[in-house]
Amino acid sequence: MARLTLEFPEDQYYFETRMTVRSTDINAANHLGNDSMVSMLSEARALFLAHYGAPEIDEDGLGTIVTDLATSYRAEAHARDVLRFEVGVMDFNRYGGDLTFRVTRPADGKLIAMAKYGFVFFNFRQGRVAPMPPAFLAHFPKANRID
Repeated sequence: MARLTLEFPEDQYYFETRMTVRSTDINAANHLGNDSMVSMLSEARALFLAHYGAPEIDEDGLGTIVTDLATSYRAEAHARDVLRFEVGVMDFNRYGGDLTFRVTRPADGKLIAMAKYGFVFFNFRQGRVAPMPPAFLAHFPKANRID
């Protein structure tokens, strides 16, 4: 089976946050489990969106939904490791685009994972995809635009 390769432009990262791997995030192989990594990526996504004025769901029912996820693991992380999550954007279209992630361990500079979340804006009251708000789009002038 072909391996998944994720590489993203350096100038597309706009946000970073740090999280500590908890003992409950560790799997039977004694490293950060896939399920916990996905949860940490989801938290980084939520923090990124809130930072740029796109809450999970606003007062008008507008929010975002994840359309796909790809993750490439490069190294193990262990309990109490502090991980740096850099979040970027690319391939915007009328309704959404991709959020990209680079996860590193600052203590030794090791690349732990690369990931990509596809997302769209969604009107939960109307039950349908909604256009990306211009105020959100304006934060990212370098984001690749595809229509």
